[in-house]
Amino acid sequence: MRCPFCGHEDSQVKDSRPTEDGAAIRRRRQCEGCAARFTTFERIQLRDLWVIKSTGGDGVRREPFDREKLLRSVSIATRKRPIEPVRIEKLVSGIQRQLETQGESEVSSKRIGEMVMDGLKGLDSVAYIRFASVYRDFSEARDFEEFAGTVEQAGRAE
Repeated sequence: MRCPFCGHEDSQVKDSRPTEDGAAIRRRRQCEGCAARFTTFERIQLRDLWVIKSTGGDGVRREPFDREKLLRSVSIATRKRPIEPVRIEKLVSGIQRQLETQGESEVSSKRIGEMVMDGLKGLDSVAYIRFASVYRDFSEARDFEEFAGTVEQAGRAE
């Protein structure tokens, strides 16, 4: 594993343990060049996934699925909310596992967005509205108000 500090090619594993949700192995490493310590995560990847994105008009773009990008967007939506990081990690791992086991090598960004919305709906209503505001491209305060109203009505119905 290449050192993120000096670029040296070799590092030594000092400690390995499973993550809290058991979906990955966390490894503490030490660079043999500069002796800096860093952490890596090892996860199962069942297949290569490609995300199909609409570029507007009739154009489409394919890019590799990026778990870190998904984690970042969920983390932004849940920022400053009373949600344990392990729950966010479980949500992202669950979405990734669903995508990998669905049997297709390509998935639309729209489908991923809907899966995130479904997951956030059960996790935190504020994070759900935050994510929806970006995903559905709210342009006015009225859009927030209408969407928040539907979330509130759904909460009362449960």
